[in-house]
Amino acid sequence: MNFWATSCVTCVEEMPKMVEAWRKYAPRGYEMVAVAMRYDHPNAVAAFAAAHTLPFRFALDASGEAARVFGNVNVTPTTYLLDKRGRILRRYVGEPDWQDFHARVERALAEPA
Repeated sequence: MNFWATSCVTCVEEMPKMVEAWRKYAPRGYEMVAVAMRYDHPNAVAAFAAAHTLPFRFALDASGEAARVFGNVNVTPTTYLLDKRGRILRRYVGEPDWQDFHARVERALAEPA
């Protein structure tokens, strides 16, 4: 789960790496949801997703409820790596350390459901 905003430079810069991770791991069951912050305009989010051909799900957290549930996220990007049961394995504030991210995804995908 990646909390991001179209106005966030780091978010925009990391999105191709999020797409790359999804393409690499999706065949093994990896899922990704990009959650745009409530202050993002729906048209801007839709235009960004279309322009960048995001292959994974994306949503607009219009009420801010998703950000609240995940500990009042207010810094973008903030990424949560969850296991198959929905438990938080790691939270990354700012762009993830990609080596660490990939290693943790590999381990999580190798675990039984």
